Order: sequence, then C-alpha cells, then structure tokens
Amino acid sequence: MEKKLQTAWQVRQAHFPPRIYFDRPHATKGVSVTGKECALNCSHCGGHYLEKMAALKPEILGQAKSYLISGGCDGQGRVPWSRQLDLLLQAKGKSRYNMHVGLVNEEEIPALARIADVVSFDFVADDATIREALGLEKTVEDYVRVYQALRQKVRVLPHICIGLRGGEESGEERALDLLAELGTEGLVFIVFTPTPGTRYADRQPPPLERVVDLLSEARLRFPNLPIHLGCMRPKGKYRARLDELAIRAGINRLVQPTPGAVQLAQTLGLEIVYGEECCVL
Repeated sequence: MEKKLQTAWQVRQAHFPPRIYFDRPHATKGVSVTGKECALNCSHCGGHYLEKMAALKPEILGQAKSYLISGGCDGQGRVPWSRQLDLLLQAKGKSRYNMHVGLVNEEEIPALARIADVVSFDFVADDATIREALGLEKTVEDYVRVYQALRQKVRVLPHICIGLRGGEESGEERALDLLAELGTEGLVFIVFTPTPGTRYADRQPPPLERVVDLLSEARLRFPNLPIHLGCMRPKGKYRARLDELAIRAGINRLVQPTPGAVQLAQTLGLEIVYGEECCVL
C-alpha cells in the first residue's frame, strides 16, 4: 500500500497545484421530495438518512445558499423529483441545486437540466449489489444508460460507494473501468457505513486498506480529474485514519475533515481552501 500511496501522491503533485479543498457544507440544506417515504428500503439506508432531511415545502426554498434535492425512490430506483418541478423553478436563481434523482426517466432530463446545477449520480457497477443492497431488478447497463443520457444535458458527478454490498466488493473497479470509457469530469467516493435499524446494521465497513487502494488507483487512472471523498464514511478511528491516507492518495477535496487531516495537509505544504456547500457544488 505504501508504494502505491507514494506513486499516487507523485501523480497528484505533477497534475495539480499544492491546494486541497475542505468542505463543511452548512450552507447546503438537504430536502426530500418524498418526506420520509421510500419504496425501496435499501439494505444500507432503510430510510434512515431521509429522517435527517426536511420535507420540500415552498417556505423552505430560497433561504439557503444551496440545496441537496433528494428523497426516497420509487420501485424503479427513481426519485420522483419532477412532481416538484414548478416549485423548484420558482425558487431557481435564489439558490443552487444539487439534484440526487436516481435512475431518472430519460424524458425528464430536459426539465432536470433547467433546474440542476449538478446531478449527483450513484454509479453502481455490479448486478448482484444492485439486487441485494438496493432491491432493484436493474442491471449495470441501466445505470450506464441513465448516466450517458444525463451527461448529454446536465453536469453530473458520479458517486461510487465503496463496499455498498454490506462492506464487501461491490463492483468498484468495474465502475472505474466504465467511467474511464464513458468519461467523467470528476469522481466522488463515499464509504459504506453500518447504520442501526438497517439490514446491514451488523456488517463492517470495507477494510481500510481496500478503500485506500481504490482511492490510489483512481488517482493513477484519472491523473487530471478532481477526486472527492464525500460526507458518507465511517466515524471514529476509521475516519481519522482514512482521511489522512486519502490525502496521501492524492484526493483534491474532502468533506468534514478530521483534525488530523487538516494538520497533515499543512505538514505536506498544501494550501487549504474551505468551502461551505456540498462538495459537488
């Protein structure tokens, strides 16, 4: 691992200025277009993360600098955002929107492009993970098709959840293969986090070495692209160690950095730029 980390860091130094972005997204408000309802009850989420989101209402929009527009999925893996299109259009211009829409219907994409500043797209590249973790009768080809359709109309950043299948291999390397072929302007990684009350509650996060290896591999394979480590990742000692190793692996942006990560960035001579919105914004 150490040798690969060193190589990844050298690649970062060769392609980027000595600068890192740390985001504490207090200026982005998460809202759900479905309230706390979700038809899928995914193994890793179980609706838990919707509990922390406000229901989308007219009085909420326009108050924050930006919004993460998300919600529960229907049985086809689609977040039914379009029923709130008129409301979102009314507030457009006052705030920016990071849209999390799932396997959006392709005929909705032109309307989505009218409001979305960016689309956060969960890119899953393993059929077994799609069935087991998400409970969807979909395939990798469905994700590829929607991703390609989105890229034609709107800025989209793919998210890869490392260990989505209860901490196990979840097609992460195939995701890198496909995105290298399809094209992307950046990568966002998140890490499976066991969550109480879900079917994966008793699982363990993916081995730290595996996560760091994937981050290093992404840097080597995408030397010119910004790589983010997003907000969803385990807490405690795992996060503290991961954040430091991720910086050494050459990431460009880190959400809610641990104190050790900040100190390491300073030690490595990186200029720190702080942000207050979702990392994709």
